[in-house]
Amino acid sequence: QYSPDNVAGADGDNDPTEITFPGCSCLTSSCVVHACSCLCRGENYNSLCLWPTDKEEEYARPVFECNAMCQCGESCQNRVVQRGLQFRLEVFKTEKKGWGLRTLEFIAKGRFVCEYAGEVLGFNEARRRTQAQTSKDSNYIIAVREHLHSGQVMETFVDPTYIGNIGRFLNHSCEPNLFMVPVRVDSMVPKLALFAAADISAGEELSYDYSGRFHNLSITNREQKSLEDDNSLRKPCYCGSRTCASFLPWDSSLFSTP
Repeated sequence: QYSPDNVAGADGDNDPTEITFPGCSCLTSSCVVHACSCLCRGENYNSLCLWPTDKEEEYARPVFECNAMCQCGESCQNRVVQRGLQFRLEVFKTEKKGWGLRTLEFIAKGRFVCEYAGEVLGFNEARRRTQAQTSKDSNYIIAVREHLHSGQVMETFVDPTYIGNIGRFLNHSCEPNLFMVPVRVDSMVPKLALFAAADISAGEELSYDYSGRFHNLSITNREQKSLEDDNSLRKPCYCGSRTCASFLPWDSSLFSTP
């Protein structure tokens, strides 16, 4: 079943359609950084492109868009991901990777491309579905972990297997042209937004790094040892990049006992 937006999962722990954020009181057509409560952490976009993260910062700056409760207009520059798909994309059959997704037009670096949308699950339901899969099943469940400066970790699980959008057709690449950013609009349940990591030509396949390491911290020795130990359970990677790791990223957390 197609849905352009996230929906509440079977366990009903998180309702992504619920509006819990208060809106800004800006009376202008487009909000101004620091004067707007939604932009108190800095500007998010410049001409529809995501502001690049300062490489000197240890943590990426969170992205909050203006929402349904805001006084500003629909033309506000701080409304990008919520507007949905703006480019012509095509689902196509790849040679080795099953279905894939490509763009039919040029996409500039920093532009929002699409969301990875589906059922928003709690940990227990995400683990139950993962453990019920066989080696022949495709796994669409994504686990996103946001590490806060306080040391806390916020987890979001999205499964587009039964209800989702075109994001489910995106393949992994060890040298991707997209990167994922959690963007919040109406509540703390984020939209998993994919932005262009470089200029993308028409006809080019779209991909992102399933591990989330692209545009993030490098892999640790402990993580590397864990990946080597789990090689027997992992699926081969056919991205064809020069730095291909030979296997798709593997996260064993949903297979462990609570």
